[in-house]
Amino acid sequence: MSGLFTIAAKAKHTATVIFLHGLGDTGYGWSLAMEQIQSPHIKYLCPTAKIMPVSLNAGARMPSWFDIYQLSEGSLLESGIEEAAKLVHGMIEDEVSHGITSKRIVLGGFSQGGSLALYSALTAERHLCLSGILALSTFLPLASSFPQAASNNTDSPILQMHGVA
Repeated sequence: MSGLFTIAAKAKHTATVIFLHGLGDTGYGWSLAMEQIQSPHIKYLCPTAKIMPVSLNAGARMPSWFDIYQLSEGSLLESGIEEAAKLVHGMIEDEVSHGITSKRIVLGGFSQGGSLALYSALTAERHLCLSGILALSTFLPLASSFPQAASNNTDSPILQMHGVA
């Protein structure tokens, strides 16, 4: 992770939203959006992915949660998405260690960040069952491994939305 933009709760911190940006973006822009909808008791975390070459974009270096080879099922390296999911699981664990129960944490994301949010939430250990998952304009990575891969965590509600231009 190259940066973390945090919007502190304005009142007693009782819940957290972790929101993951899309390919080539940063957490900064999403943190500005979160400030517009902020609830006083919620802390918002908008991390920025590390900069890496992205195969789909001819190896161009940009913020990316994992490498993408093409826009089709099976175009992701399982190790890349699992490594990224470990970062997200660590952020959730950190919030829990600071007294926020996982049932008071929402994990969301847009595009590539939404796919990481879905994968991370569904593959998290049972004790990290979240309050909810928000997935915007995205897909479930490594979809062929589900529902078996989600056997530990199937209770979190999911809101997945995708529009058309």
